[in-house]
Parts: sequence; C-alpha cells; structure tokens
Amino acid sequence: MMRIDTLAVGQMQVNCYILSSKTTKNAILLDPGDEYPRIKACLDKHKLKPEFIVHTHGHIDHIQADNEFNLPVYAHSLDVELLKDPERNLSNFLSLPFKVKLDIRQLEDSQIIELDDLSLEVIHTPGHTPGGICLRSAQVVFTGDTLFAGGIGRTDFPGASYEQLMKSIQDKLLVLPDETVIYPGHGPSSTIGKEKRSNPYARIR
Repeated sequence: MMRIDTLAVGQMQVNCYILSSKTTKNAILLDPGDEYPRIKACLDKHKLKPEFIVHTHGHIDHIQADNEFNLPVYAHSLDVELLKDPERNLSNFLSLPFKVKLDIRQLEDSQIIELDDLSLEVIHTPGHTPGGICLRSAQVVFTGDTLFAGGIGRTDFPGASYEQLMKSIQDKLLVLPDETVIYPGHGPSSTIGKEKRSNPYARIR
C-alpha cells in the first residue's frame, strides 16, 4: 500500500509528492522542486528512505532540489535535456541558471516504475513540455502540469503545444475511471469525474 505525503514547495508552490511503501518505508520523490530541508524533514519524521527521484517534466520549479539528493533521477526521454539545459528548463529566465548534475535515466510511455510494493505506470502526456508525463497507480494519477483541478498546464513556453496538451488530456486522462483521484503539480487534488463535469479549460466531450 502506498502512503502519499504532499509538500507545496518553492515560489511556484509545486506539489512535491513523497510516495512510500507502508511496508518497507522506502520512498519515491516526485518533483522535489525546492526546499530540500522541508523535504528531508518530512522524510526523517516518518522514517522514510528515498530511493530515486521521478519528474513529471523538466521545468525549474519541479527540479531545483535534485542536486541536494544523491539519488538517480528519472524523466521522460524527451525531457532529459531540459534537466541539463538552463535555457530549456527556464532557470535562465529567472536569472538562476540550474542543471541537474545527477545520473538521469530515461522513461518511456507505458513503462512501469516499481519500488517494493509500489507500482507507477508512465503515461506520456506532451503539451506542457515535449516529455511531460503523468504517473498512474491504481485509483490515483499524478498529473504534473498537464491537468489541474479546474485548469490545464501553460502552453506558452518553448516546446509547448496547446493542441498536443488537449489531445493528451482527452486521450490519456479523461478515459480513466471517474473515481480516479488526480494529484496535480500545483494546487488541490480532484477527480477525473469532477474535471469532466466542471473544468472550463479542458474540452470535455
């Protein structure tokens, strides 16, 4: 069974999720975007051991604490270069050039990420970035900056595409069961059913 701890970190209040096994206490860090001391304090409080980092995409607000952890980093193959390039990950825009210096491993669509009794399915959802992904586990899906409660990710950054994002949401997310809980990259959680009914930005069929 999976434990989910959520920390809103950094100026952009990115949701950093700590996904851990209730059996072994081993954990996956999802989008540790900033505030390493807070993330570390949460891990220590619950006696959790992080094994690796997974990113929903490669923008600076989701990756900035990476180098504080001596862990492997996973990202979709199309976003690996964002983690290494301050221009593409938008950190140059903030005048704080940043690149991930750790070992970066590539993910692909439909790949299964496993840690003990935890299992996450990679769902490639381009649009916000070329290699944006969501991660599904049973009745929950971590949607990064693809789908928010009542909104969608921005498409005015380099490499973004409104048309691709809409297709990703329609074809990959809205087909999930209505009771599926979404945990987005920013803001509160929701469900697929609620977004179908009330999200004014996604073109709900």
